[in-house]
Amino acid sequence: MKKLKILSIAFLIFSQLSAQADYSPVPLYWKTLGSDEKEIYLFAYLTQVYDTHKSLINEMGRGQFTKWYYENRAELAYNIFDLLDTTAVGKFVVWVDDFYTQPEYRDRPFPEALKFAYDRSQMKGQTLLEKYESLIGREKKKQN
Repeated sequence: MKKLKILSIAFLIFSQLSAQADYSPVPLYWKTLGSDEKEIYLFAYLTQVYDTHKSLINEMGRGQFTKWYYENRAELAYNIFDLLDTTAVGKFVVWVDDFYTQPEYRDRPFPEALKFAYDRSQMKGQTLLEKYESLIGREKKKQN
């Protein structure tokens, strides 16, 4: 069991290193899935990130790597999990699809697509301008 966890962590580290490359295979895989399959994949991804974070805490404590993993992967997954009570997972699938339909983002890593989806879930307002202003207002608060 411990070897499996070590292998999982090594895979995550490798995927992080390869995510820095120009090409990520996840967008290609994502595009081959049907809507229901995308919902399952998204939920499985979030669950895997949660499980990995908990394993890191249990095995390595709350050191630098665990902190890095939380800040770069787990925090976003936790935030999305919290929203699933009020926002259907299908909405996140639509937002991830929107991200990958944009030519400049079509090969970007999956966590970037999730960040895009999360940001979209936080937009308030009825019109596109109101939603944009809502998002800009959040960005200004982060900078202060």
